[in-house]
Amino acid sequence: MQQTFEAWITPVMIGGLILFMSFIIWDLARKSNAGRFGTLMLFVVLGAGMMGYVFKVVITWMMENGGV
Repeated sequence: MQQTFEAWITPVMIGGLILFMSFIIWDLARKSNAGRFGTLMLFVVLGAGMMGYVFKVVITWMMENGGV
């Protein structure tokens, strides 16, 4: 039961964390008056770590299921 719960809740909580971090980046850009280019750069640079994690999860899933 606990393993099933952990397998289900972990992606949900990590997804929520990623959404919250995106909100923090957007709020930082808004409060600093970054403009469009500055906001884009903030999302690209600060969001690169989040995207790296998402890519890792996708690649791992593909390797485990014989997709690659």
